[in-house]
Amino acid sequence: MKITLKKIKSFFQDERTQVALNEIKTLIREKPAKLMGDAFTLFGEAKSFESHSIIGNPVFNQLGLHRFRVRKAAQLAERRRQYLARFIAAEDVEQFQQNGFILKENFLSDAEFNQLRQELFETKFETRETLQGDTVTRRMSLDHQVLNQLPATNTLLQSHQWKSLINYVGSFKVQPMYYVQVILSHVRKARPDPQTNLHSDTFHPTVKAWLFLTDVAEDEGPFVYVPGSHQLTESRLNWEHQKALSITEKTDTMTRRGSFRVKPEELLSMGYAQPKAFAVKANTLVVADTYGFHARGQSTHASTRIELWAYARRNPFLPWVGLNPLALPVLNKRLVPLYWKGLDFLEAKYQRNNPWKKVGKRYATEPAVVKTK
Repeated sequence: MKITLKKIKSFFQDERTQVALNEIKTLIREKPAKLMGDAFTLFGEAKSFESHSIIGNPVFNQLGLHRFRVRKAAQLAERRRQYLARFIAAEDVEQFQQNGFILKENFLSDAEFNQLRQELFETKFETRETLQGDTVTRRMSLDHQVLNQLPATNTLLQSHQWKSLINYVGSFKVQPMYYVQVILSHVRKARPDPQTNLHSDTFHPTVKAWLFLTDVAEDEGPFVYVPGSHQLTESRLNWEHQKALSITEKTDTMTRRGSFRVKPEELLSMGYAQPKAFAVKANTLVVADTYGFHARGQSTHASTRIELWAYARRNPFLPWVGLNPLALPVLNKRLVPLYWKGLDFLEAKYQRNNPWKKVGKRYATEPAVVKTK
């Protein structure tokens, strides 16, 4: 597109441009250092409407900032997935495009799965727990030191099929953080687990994967997903825009931090399907785009869900699929210990609450340790 002086002049004379420039001037006067720091993260993973002076600015969002970030991130993810689709089966691509997740029952052979489960159930791992409502989430680090002692687990995590499925859904060649994750429901009398509220993790496509190590019944806190809600329709984009404009200090904490909660009637108005609960057998793999609406299902009684869990996220505004610094050998199997050390440092140095409490080395099947705040 040819840019002329006339077009440049017209742009700066436009009323919307003037409104944006006046708001920038105000922010420069009030918090110049904060504005500069936030500007560097605007086209990255930053998502908090609470702490980010640009992302959470109502003037910029009225002008369409959040709408632009959501749309552009989705467009770039679609292009990257078009390339990555060649590495997985056509039926998996079709299943994902329709639903936003890939479900594969009996993912491993019986012998492979039994060896994997034995390794993960009979090994003590460095463990942390967090308590939300009446539920404890336990995460057990699968780092380089422990993976060297777990041949079946290491073989799975390095396999072409496993990595290709996660890469495709994540729209990048990602380097996930790996845990054994345990969900322990009804460990105390308290309000319900907030993760049971349907939500989107962030404003852009991202990936989580669950290889379930135990059977999960429908009344035992299964993973829940709204099929097709990964698709950015015009209705969804309008909802995103209105949601961004409606956020105040009274809005729920998770939405203020950029993980939007959604009500059943809003799902209906956007034309999405009813939520699907994944009541599954052990050895079922689910890889999902958690921009799509999802939750942890309600558990009607004390229950334990154990899974091999993977999580990955990259800057959604990158046009390429590779060049991931986290994949470097010095980092790729140390991500969880480094992440935990970072949280510990922020708590010690800046008194920022670290919800992930150390509970020592534990087996996956042990009862919850953290039962009070």
